Amino acid sequence: MDFKSLFRQKPIQSVLHDPESSPHGAMNRTLTVRDLTFMGVAAVIGAGIFSTIGSAAFKGGPGVSILFLITAVTCGFTALCYAEFAARVPVSGSAYTYSYVTFGEVIAWIIGWALILEYAIGNIVVAISWSAYFNNILQAIGIHLPQWLTIGYQSAAMEYRDALETGKAVEELAYTLAPGIGDFKFIVNLPAFIIVILVTWLVLIGIKESKSTANGMVILKIVILILVALIGIWYIFSEGTTSNWTPFLPNGMKGVLAGVSGVFFAYIGFDAISTTAEECKDPQRDLPRGMIYSLILCTVIYIVTTLVITGMVNYSEFENVTDPLAYVFDKINMPLVGFIVSVSAVVAATSVLLVFQLGQPRIWMSMSRDGLLPKRFSNIHPRYRTPSFATFVTGLLVGIPVLVIDDGLVTDLTSIGTLFAFVLVCGGVLILPRRPKEPGKFNLPYINGKFIVPLLVVAAIVGFRNRLGAAFSNLGHEGYQEVLFILFMVLAVYIAVMSFIRNYSLIPVLGMLCCSYLMIEIPSQSWLVFFGWMAFGLIIYFLYGAKNSKLSKG
Repeated sequence: MDFKSLFRQKPIQSVLHDPESSPHGAMNRTLTVRDLTFMGVAAVIGAGIFSTIGSAAFKGGPGVSILFLITAVTCGFTALCYAEFAARVPVSGSAYTYSYVTFGEVIAWIIGWALILEYAIGNIVVAISWSAYFNNILQAIGIHLPQWLTIGYQSAAMEYRDALETGKAVEELAYTLAPGIGDFKFIVNLPAFIIVILVTWLVLIGIKESKSTANGMVILKIVILILVALIGIWYIFSEGTTSNWTPFLPNGMKGVLAGVSGVFFAYIGFDAISTTAEECKDPQRDLPRGMIYSLILCTVIYIVTTLVITGMVNYSEFENVTDPLAYVFDKINMPLVGFIVSVSAVVAATSVLLVFQLGQPRIWMSMSRDGLLPKRFSNIHPRYRTPSFATFVTGLLVGIPVLVIDDGLVTDLTSIGTLFAFVLVCGGVLILPRRPKEPGKFNLPYINGKFIVPLLVVAAIVGFRNRLGAAFSNLGHEGYQEVLFILFMVLAVYIAVMSFIRNYSLIPVLGMLCCSYLMIEIPSQSWLVFFGWMAFGLIIYFLYGAKNSKLSKG
């Protein structure tokens, strides 16, 4: 295999006229712009707002709402780029297909492999969060499952080891109470496994059933979040707790940015609806609108919710709080509202599981059609008209790990994989040829970045001059985080130069730079695992995909 063959591109026309993905193909076209908007909200508002928002608030205080806005703007740039691709290439595959027609095959494979982190591996975090809230509900109504059936083996072992090291009692811990044989302990997160199986079954039986379920769950959780906001605002001003908003940035912007992984995790999912292109009635018109509408709606909800919870309870109390919304109402002696929030969290997490379990099989289906995965991954069920084998494998890929795994590292990996896909989607738009405006189709506004991008990069260099100096001086003894920052600045300078030479469009350039910056704020140890994951994916590509690719066979 020669080097150039790795970057062979799939012509857009061949994608559009693929008989397997034609408007009259095998999948049912039932989704409207309203369905897509609801599906976007279903994917976005889940474990993030009900779980990771707590740790972000502890690090950044009330000012973490600024990070939600920054992240929303970053995702907004990316959503516009996704929308441009969706209008041009309205087929399943999302960022994978978009990269195939712009960067070439090996980059498309890398993106497809990275998207497993977003959809499948990311669902492990969501399922574990679902289990925690569901167990809270069971306990509230008097049902107490054994601890060793509600926690992963890895988490239980870590909890036991930490207790021994700190001299705490271990008699009541799950690891101690669990049945076992010898040194082997039977510890599984059974509720998480069951919900994954149930959601996978729902996704398998059809897009219409998945759509109706997602719409219902979205309406319910939006109503509950509005209720939470109204009660919270009333409490803040009636009890005079507005002082909790002061200081607004207790740890400065550094503290705000420390929560980037959790906050970005809260936004993951709006792009997942692009995988349903072949099930949309009018994908070129409705997909862009659905992504943008859902992103705007979720941003408003996030900012209001963040300000409400940090106004009700001081930010310093959110350390190690995994259920912040329920926690604040328990704290102010409103346990009934806290219980309702727990129910809403279960619904929210279920909707995220649903959309992500819907998205991953369709990525694999597209990769299989191109020959990069075995043909079975593109098989459509004769009755349900869904990618059955790919859906089944996705269920196993999520369901088995949730039984035993800890979710700490998974959140960072999911954020890196998603941001990586976002960077390449934004970069891919820069490669696409300009096209005339077409009525009824989305057109990405062109703003010449010839002078704007270089000015912004120069401003960034001036603003980060102290950090740049510290990064170079600490390279010898602080490790990889400084290397990531220096690489980002080099990339920014390169993009500025290319923007000046080639008159790059401003929106995709800003999307690339913003996503790249958010990536380097994620801890470096997570990057090492990410590179290992990508290396494993490339091994599979060279052993199977490169040899069986349809493009390699002409």
